[in-house]
Amino acid sequence: MNPGYDRPDHSGFSRTANYACMFCHNAVPEIPYTNVEPGAEPVFGLTLPEGIDCQRCHGPGSRHVRIAGTARAKPEDIRSAIVNPARLSAERQIEVCMQCHLETTSFRLPNSMVRVGRGPFSYRPGEPLADFMLQFDKVPPASGSAAPDQSDPDRFEIVNAAYRVRQSQCFLKSAGALRCTTCHNPHDIPRGEDAVQHYAKVCLQCHQAALEQLAAAGKHPTAGDCTSCHMPKRRTDDVVHAVMTDHYIQRSKPSRDLLAPKAERRETDETAYHGKVVLYYPRALPKTPANELDLAVAQVSQKSNLTEGIGELAAAVEKYRPDRVEYYLYLADAWRDSGELKNAIPLYEEAVRRNPGSLIALQRLGTNLRATGQLARAAEILKRAVDAAPADAASWHQLGLVYVGQGQRSDAIAAFQKAVDLDPDLSEAYNSLGGAWLESRDLPRAEAAFRQALRIQPDYAEAHSNLANALAPAGRLDEARYHFDAAIRLKPNFAPARFNYAVALVRARRFGEAQQQVEAALRAEPGFAEAHDLLGNLLAEKSNLQGALAQYREAIRLRPEFARAQLDLGETLADAGDVAQALPYLRQAAASQQPDVREAAAQILQQLGKNR
Repeated sequence: MNPGYDRPDHSGFSRTANYACMFCHNAVPEIPYTNVEPGAEPVFGLTLPEGIDCQRCHGPGSRHVRIAGTARAKPEDIRSAIVNPARLSAERQIEVCMQCHLETTSFRLPNSMVRVGRGPFSYRPGEPLADFMLQFDKVPPASGSAAPDQSDPDRFEIVNAAYRVRQSQCFLKSAGALRCTTCHNPHDIPRGEDAVQHYAKVCLQCHQAALEQLAAAGKHPTAGDCTSCHMPKRRTDDVVHAVMTDHYIQRSKPSRDLLAPKAERRETDETAYHGKVVLYYPRALPKTPANELDLAVAQVSQKSNLTEGIGELAAAVEKYRPDRVEYYLYLADAWRDSGELKNAIPLYEEAVRRNPGSLIALQRLGTNLRATGQLARAAEILKRAVDAAPADAASWHQLGLVYVGQGQRSDAIAAFQKAVDLDPDLSEAYNSLGGAWLESRDLPRAEAAFRQALRIQPDYAEAHSNLANALAPAGRLDEARYHFDAAIRLKPNFAPARFNYAVALVRARRFGEAQQQVEAALRAEPGFAEAHDLLGNLLAEKSNLQGALAQYREAIRLRPEFARAQLDLGETLADAGDVAQALPYLRQAAASQQPDVREAAAQILQQLGKNR
């Protein structure tokens, strides 16, 4: 199984193969020029390369082939038309390998970042790797002054070959002489016993005399397999089913069982690294505006160091006022990630002003305007997005969500349908389409849309919950329970699913089970006003009036305009004989915009003779 797929909650086969995946795992594909912005949807041509090719290490080869096929071509012209890594400096040589084989960690940091302004596949062998990408690491836990690659000396991950060998004394003392190609010939990979002998011979180029002295003293075998002791195979920390050669060249093999099973680490926002991100490769950069900006971007791009990073990036943006919109988008995203949309939206606006045709800038601005309730402006911006890229399903989906917020249900359905027509694998759009049909009480269409979302993404908790909401009113409680249980299994603290589950159980008069679900919803989300109101109803059903009154009052405290809770509190007070206290709540409910609440409150007031 690929990394991340050997968990029970993996994302099915909907996980995107993005440009970063393709960069290291294939040759350079053709991509639309409109899809090179950071955050752009990865789009590939119909024909993909079929594996790493010569050009990954030698650079573009068309001119080389053309000259070689020309009559009487000079050998020096043929050679000069392509990169021969063996003719590069030691630093440029190892960078050809490190473009893919240097990864400080596979967990969120960021471990590497393509420089702002560079296309995702624009690196060419022979250029400084730092002109294309920068690598980062954590700050050492004990002291900020130690080398970053020594922060966790025993950390060993799947793409740590270059990272680990660069920690080795053999590498550090070689002054650049020890490179990947010292041991590895990319055109000829030995296997089995041939590999053992080959790598031992490489080691002995430097260690022959030391080996002979140790062997004469009886402290070392006379010959054999160097790597099994000094570069042993180990189970990796991140891909726990994989066993790889540890490229950290060590004096003696660790005594523990290096192949013992490991539990997979599931990274969440809570468990991810949060702290300063330090430059790992290159070790230093000259002080330029682009370098200062990019180093600040690294602090916020994956939310590692938002608190300090926002200040650093904001100061750099204010100081240099860069032309590229990416810097404004990174800073806006950082404010959004820290929960400060009021600071994010002006930066999204600035990005759109600087590049009115940027699909990413338009999408981000429209989405975040919707999140702050600025629906008219969000609709305007997202219409510009779909005009700029009519085939972009994500923009149509976001526009549909704005229409939902505006109460324009038919426009929302049309936008969601357009999104799924453009991208039949966009499960979120099917889920939203189902939600619109559910609001329209078209249960068969809602059910079909939710089932399609689950066909694409079987572990989609929200779609399971929504499908259950479509099934329960049709009297299909057993099926609904199956999907409510699935949603809760996937997201145990999914308060809306538990609340809706409780509502379905109330309809089936299973009040005890309903109370368990609504109490679990409140443990997950104590500020859930509707859940407090429902719990009040369940307690009233058990004649626990004091408990019910407390829940209604809490619901109103959380949402003073909550008409249903006003009605329930007023009715319960009236039933308990406290008409004086009941009247203010009933009169507020009677002024509600909800017809059923308004009519129920008016009827109670009339019965009490207090219809004024």
